[in-house]
Amino acid sequence: MWDQRYAGDEFAYGTDPNTFLAQHARLLSGPVLSLAEGEGRNGVFLATLGLEVLGVDSSKVGLAKAHKLAAVRGVSIRTLVTDLADYEPPSNTFGAVVSIFAHLPSSLRRRLYPLVERSLKPGAVLLLEAYAKAQITRDTGGPKDPDMLVASADLERSFPGCEVILSREIEREVVEGRFHSGMASVVQFIARRKA
Repeated sequence: MWDQRYAGDEFAYGTDPNTFLAQHARLLSGPVLSLAEGEGRNGVFLATLGLEVLGVDSSKVGLAKAHKLAAVRGVSIRTLVTDLADYEPPSNTFGAVVSIFAHLPSSLRRRLYPLVERSLKPGAVLLLEAYAKAQITRDTGGPKDPDMLVASADLERSFPGCEVILSREIEREVVEGRFHSGMASVVQFIARRKA
């Protein structure tokens, strides 16, 4: 499905970074792991800030476009084609992990999130934005399976080895290409791995 979505010349979610990520990028240090990187808009942005980035995604088509976008912006990122259902990030490796609209079934989140937490170095930051449960009634983006939507309280429980910096559910205007467009219910979450 993702290879099809990314197959055209247009960037499905645009080429500008997610605004929540851009607002808080100063908190991040490298290397950065970007989950569900897609066509590269977030990873390439972080690379322009001088950060080393590894973008992982199941779509080789999307990641090929990410490399093209990086070349246009005069930077490079590393990528890995992998299904997050199988991915095991190396422990104690990343200065930050970024997850922007990486919607996964709860069973997969239960497997992946402890691995993500372990992949952070002590003091490293996790930054996540995703559609909240209330998004199910909106036509402005996101999955229509309620199991793939998240709540801030669930995220707080999912990362017990982290100190929560920000955890909120808000409504905001999301303008990211034609698939994320309009008023949306989102969860915004930032946490730092305890030393």
